[in-house]
Amino acid sequence: MMKKTLRSETNGLNKAFLLFLIFFISFIANSQSIFENIKIPKTESLYPYEQCEPSIVIHPKNQNIIAAGSVMDGFYTSKDGGKSWTAEQLSSKYGVNGDPVLIYDSSGCLYYFHLSNYSKTSRFDRIVCQTKKKTEKPFSKGSFPATNGTKAQDKHWVAVHPYKKEICMTWTQFDKYNSSDPKDSSVILFSKSKNKGRCWSKPKRISAYGGDCLDGDNTVEGAVPAYGINGEIYVAWTGPKGIVFQKSNNGGKSWLKEELSIDPHPGGWTYDIPGIYRCNGLPILVCDHSNGPNRGTLYLNWTDQRNGEENTDVWLSKSKDDGKNWSKPIKVNQDKGKSQQFLSWMTIDQSDGTLYFVFYDRRNYSDIQTDVYLAYSKDGGESFLEERVSEKPFIPNEKVFFGDYLNISAVNGFIIPIWPRMDQRKISLWVAPIKKSQLK
Repeated sequence: MMKKTLRSETNGLNKAFLLFLIFFISFIANSQSIFENIKIPKTESLYPYEQCEPSIVIHPKNQNIIAAGSVMDGFYTSKDGGKSWTAEQLSSKYGVNGDPVLIYDSSGCLYYFHLSNYSKTSRFDRIVCQTKKKTEKPFSKGSFPATNGTKAQDKHWVAVHPYKKEICMTWTQFDKYNSSDPKDSSVILFSKSKNKGRCWSKPKRISAYGGDCLDGDNTVEGAVPAYGINGEIYVAWTGPKGIVFQKSNNGGKSWLKEELSIDPHPGGWTYDIPGIYRCNGLPILVCDHSNGPNRGTLYLNWTDQRNGEENTDVWLSKSKDDGKNWSKPIKVNQDKGKSQQFLSWMTIDQSDGTLYFVFYDRRNYSDIQTDVYLAYSKDGGESFLEERVSEKPFIPNEKVFFGDYLNISAVNGFIIPIWPRMDQRKISLWVAPIKKSQLK
């Protein structure tokens, strides 16, 4: 009788240990990232939400050199592949008022675009481009497309020509920002520079259909340009007609008579995420310039709540025929249940055509704890793999402004996502330098 009792107790202990081991392994798997998370230092800015809305780029000729920006006027540089950073505040006589967009051209010239706050005119009356030809040199004083009175210029994105000294920009123009007057509207504008941002063409309206000025679902917004392999200019944005597409085959001189519809963007581009001040699913557009099998393919990424308010997802659509036809939306995040994946960004490594996505993710929790995930596709969006890149989750606060997007850059098999996190209502900015060899 004693032997049976002892054996029973031993079996019970073994089962308990096995359950503990399974729990422990599961805990470790759900609580750690294999990638080192590096905190970017703050500037001396007094802006309370500093380090939101980041933009990051890797130097095309030297992967050790990385530049990043954040609202309102943050500028960060790394010379050792993202392991350490310096922080400074960008200055301009036109004012620096957020929405940083950074990009390198093929020669290594760095462009920093931002909103303005010019004391001699009005806030947001222009989008400023400042350039830096060498890492050690200061930024230029700045240039901009022609202004249009007191109309507000907002939410710009840019693209660099694949083989010319040309850069183009698209953005939203508001007759009057946040106006409920039906006479006020929003439209999408285009401009380009043929001389590395020194001067710009006259802004041209490329949206046949406008929107309202309330900065919501019925506003046309999120215009992102991309150059094609033959110099075509493609642009996608969203608004009251869903996600739409425009293109020019002659350098922006003429465009389609009206934009083509890609997706209805169910639920609109603004939506609610518990714990987040505001959230949107604006599109991101890239073109494959690699010599791989998908050369010339257009890829469009966005998020929406077509599967329910508790199940936000990351989506991808692609076109192989110059934007005439687009695939049905492909789900990027690979979780099976209902959870929130939001504020995604996408880039492409032009050395091999691999797609990379970064987004916030709550699949591992039943509350508002939030991770950062990396998804990637080696086969043109046919399949996806995922890695958690954040070392630990964070808990946001819906009363603290947290920005509208994350960012990611990839060059020659080196990938670096950038994201804000929030701890006890305080925002910090992080990166995770990743080599392609580290991925599955």
